[in-house]
Amino acid sequence: MSVLWRGGWLGLHRAAVSSSLGRPVCRRWLSMQRYSTEERGRPHTAEYRLYFKNEDGKFISPFHDIPLCPRAEEAHDVPAKKSKSNCAKNIFNMVVEVPRWTNAKMEIATKEFLNPIKQDIKKGKLRYVSNIFPHKGYIWNYGALPQTWEDPNHKDKDTTFSGDNDPIDVCEIGSKVCSRGEVIQVKPLGVLALIDEGEMDWKIIAINTEDPEADKFNDIDDVKKYKPGYLEATVEWLRTYKVPDGKPENQFGFNGQFKDQAFALGIIKETHEYWLNMVHKKSECGDIVCKNVLISDSQFCCSEEEAAAIVKVLPLVGGSSPVSPEVDIWHFMKK
Repeated sequence: MSVLWRGGWLGLHRAAVSSSLGRPVCRRWLSMQRYSTEERGRPHTAEYRLYFKNEDGKFISPFHDIPLCPRAEEAHDVPAKKSKSNCAKNIFNMVVEVPRWTNAKMEIATKEFLNPIKQDIKKGKLRYVSNIFPHKGYIWNYGALPQTWEDPNHKDKDTTFSGDNDPIDVCEIGSKVCSRGEVIQVKPLGVLALIDEGEMDWKIIAINTEDPEADKFNDIDDVKKYKPGYLEATVEWLRTYKVPDGKPENQFGFNGQFKDQAFALGIIKETHEYWLNMVHKKSECGDIVCKNVLISDSQFCCSEEEAAAIVKVLPLVGGSSPVSPEVDIWHFMKK
């Protein structure tokens, strides 16, 4: 996909909403504004899971059932063509996986039924990101855009790398420290092309629409103006965060330069289209679990009863397991 197409989504938004985002079933998704979560297992253990419920208290998948675009108004009594979509205002839902300043590498479990949030495991151990001076844990609220997918079978035209098989990541730069599992509405400002161990791993830079200063931020240059040093810190953090684990520094497309909002919107549209193809069996999903509750025209759609039955048999949330003191170690990088 060319840069021109990516940058041209602004002018094509209404057509996209009426086609891919405006399917009849989407009305049900987009009318939902509030979500809740339910914990299972002991925190800080491999068994811990955080499941999502919609406003009706039904278990859903945060990957598939939470809409990419929230509605600005209830659409039950308004024809779809007259109802306003937040997509037209460049506002999207974000699922917060990791609150700022925390270290546990939590993520949507794409290979599990209902895709709960769990802690990543490497070599049999729970993963925590290292503190690299002067930072403590993640330096943004970190999470993902639902209903997006970086297709590993697609090689990006500009960077020549294939997708990392996950929803697209978001670094939210607002002042509020969010909670794990919180669903917030964000405004993308730009995007960074991280190359993580040979895979394309886009990082959307966005701000919470409820941030007191959100109106000041409308493109990537506004971050440079109002939060000087934050973008440079973002590049440095993403470049080095695996080094304490004995891995080489990550690389970047476009020489580590951030692309603007228009480009970011194109990436979001592109990855949403890949997700649509996946849940409608138009592309190979591999070991991704596409089971969902709300996408009625998807062959992966299951009943609410089936979803509830899966969670019901899991152990209830228990006391938290202690965290290793190694998580608090500060690492210093040689310049």
